[in-house]
Amino acid sequence: MSVTAVPIRPVKQGTLTTFWIGIAVLVAVAALLVWLGTASFNAKGDALPGGATIETLTEGEGPSPAADDFVLVNYTGKLRDGTVFDQGERAPLQVDGVIPGFSQGLQKMQKGGKYRLHIPADQAYGAEEKSDPQTGKAVIPANSDLVFDVELVDFKSKAEVMQLQQQMMMQQMMQQGGQPGAGGAPGEEPGQ
Repeated sequence: MSVTAVPIRPVKQGTLTTFWIGIAVLVAVAALLVWLGTASFNAKGDALPGGATIETLTEGEGPSPAADDFVLVNYTGKLRDGTVFDQGERAPLQVDGVIPGFSQGLQKMQKGGKYRLHIPADQAYGAEEKSDPQTGKAVIPANSDLVFDVELVDFKSKAEVMQLQQQMMMQQMMQQGGQPGAGGAPGEEPGQ
């Protein structure tokens, strides 16, 4: 049996050291990129059940809403890459009528405060894709982590809201009772 010798070039002095330094730099850069990618999502703030976090941007005052309260908020909803998918001014919401991460965050806010919520996909819409009803275009891809900037303008308890609704109904009934032709069939002009 014969063995063929393959000539191996000698390694230059310092090449092996340069190789390992290059590998170490690549690993450090990769670790930094991973850390930066998660740091923008895992922001400094208080952890909420399920993995969402809340950052206080401006302190509010007073108590926080309960799960069955109604809130009035200014908000901007963004994907993790910064793409805005929704926003509202003085939007009325029932605290337990929104996605879990948003609901948990609302219950930590105070009137007049401004906050940033970082909500992982499983506390938002999960594997469900959300589309714009007018265009049909996907605005929140499946499994998207979400970021909301929220200002809590005001909130009322469920009992207070129901009382306000009853007062409004009473006022409408009193106004209709004082007008001529009130009590006619729906769609009829007054006096017919």
